[in-house]
Amino acid sequence: MPDTPVADALARFRSSGSPWLALPFFADGSAEAVSARVDARIKAGATVLPAPAAIFNALALTPLDRVKAVILGQDPYPTPGDANGLAFSYVGPRRLPASLKVILAELPPGTGPSTESSRSRSGDLTPWARQGVLLLNAALTVEAGKAGAHLRYGWSALTDQAVAAISARPQPAVFLLWGAQARARAALIDGERHGVIASGHPSPLNRARDFPGSRPFDAANAWLEARGLAPIDWRLP
Repeated sequence: MPDTPVADALARFRSSGSPWLALPFFADGSAEAVSARVDARIKAGATVLPAPAAIFNALALTPLDRVKAVILGQDPYPTPGDANGLAFSYVGPRRLPASLKVILAELPPGTGPSTESSRSRSGDLTPWARQGVLLLNAALTVEAGKAGAHLRYGWSALTDQAVAAISARPQPAVFLLWGAQARARAALIDGERHGVIASGHPSPLNRARDFPGSRPFDAANAWLEARGLAPIDWRLP
């Protein structure tokens, strides 16, 4: 493994020429500062997730000019092999995480994963990202077994700037804000130009239970279609 895996992943993302590179986070040294901090944890023996090649997946798969919808998460799953750089997306070998099961239960009929016993059921949300759904976490990295470990490392500036950049575009997008932390970013969104669909967090630990029954995917597609935009195909393999 290289001595600076996160810095190397950042360099590869920079070489892609992504429109996201215009954000201040990538122009003012913040990206290098966060990468160095994460690399220091790796050198200290921490297992950082996801794999370096997947850290910038959300931005790589969904360029700024293609964003139609936004779903914000907190940080990657803290079990090795589970996360692939997209908020809520799960590629692990076990049952789907509880929050993701709650999310997928809200999909329009016929679009969710198949039965629990079928290997065709999937928690990999890459098909959404490829259609313009930005699945962005507030922290792009985490440590194994330590959820939230990197939430104060400086990644949140990237999340705020990405939301603000989408809001500043003339093209409309719809934001699905789940939970208090995501809803707080509504202040960065021009609600006259863009759609905001807010609800509680899908975690089963959410005692208010104000996510089940909210049908955010139906609402998002209805908002897009009302503005002459193609809906998202939420189906998963």
